[in-house]
Amino acid sequence: MNVFVIGIGLIGGSMALDIQEQYPEAKIFGIDTNKKHVEEALKLGVIHQKATFEELKKATIVLVSIPVDAQLDVIPKVLDIITDDTLVIDVGSTKESICNTLKNHPKRRNFLATHPIAGTEFSGPKAAIKGLFKGKTNIICEVEKTAFKLQEKALEIFSKIGMRIRYMDPISHDKHIAYVSHLSHISSFMLGKTVIEKEQNERDIFDMAGSGFESTVRLAKSSPAMWTPIFEQNKTNVIETLEKYISNLEEFKTLMQQDKFNEIYQKMESTNHIKQILNGLK
Repeated sequence: MNVFVIGIGLIGGSMALDIQEQYPEAKIFGIDTNKKHVEEALKLGVIHQKATFEELKKATIVLVSIPVDAQLDVIPKVLDIITDDTLVIDVGSTKESICNTLKNHPKRRNFLATHPIAGTEFSGPKAAIKGLFKGKTNIICEVEKTAFKLQEKALEIFSKIGMRIRYMDPISHDKHIAYVSHLSHISSFMLGKTVIEKEQNERDIFDMAGSGFESTVRLAKSSPAMWTPIFEQNKTNVIETLEKYISNLEEFKTLMQQDKFNEIYQKMESTNHIKQILNGLK
């Protein structure tokens, strides 16, 4: 099995490691615009060999793990090169744009649109870890447009590396993911920005930052090169979530100004229900 990984970072690299563990016979090829990433991935054993786009003709599976704006140009070119038996998988955080881009491609049947809900705030080949996807949800969109035998191949891999599967249409995916993922990253980035701006005048602020701050701002360490295109592609849904979020923040501020701390308590208490929701997902 020849597996080509385009974009050897956290997601692509972690999946390459898991595939190697589950399929010892698999040969992993790496393609990345960053030459240092390719060399680093080779040294770390994330990939076995560096490759070029021309070599995609011998691919069994192509995993595309690059920023979502770059996908729109790269994946059609990949589909132009591969054979009729090759499976091409993307792992981007938005799905409507790529599905629309590929809807009339002659080899649309070779493509599977996926979004593994897994990751950390780190990037690059060093961020790749084994077992990243175990117990995590993988959302698959427009599965009916992928050739059945290629669906089976993908589902076998996802099952072996421990993923749960959810099926969803691209529009619903982008709407829902704006709330549970994209808004979280914006909140983290802006919290980090707020604290950094304040820290210019109050040097002790980071000395007092505890684990709560660290966990809340963790996502602010994520790659802007990856997240800016995500926000751009999902602009409408992200703005909708921001409007609701800002409305809740304004309400909280108003209650504080009016000394209505009983109401604040009640709102926080009702929100504690999220513990039961999240525990049910484990």
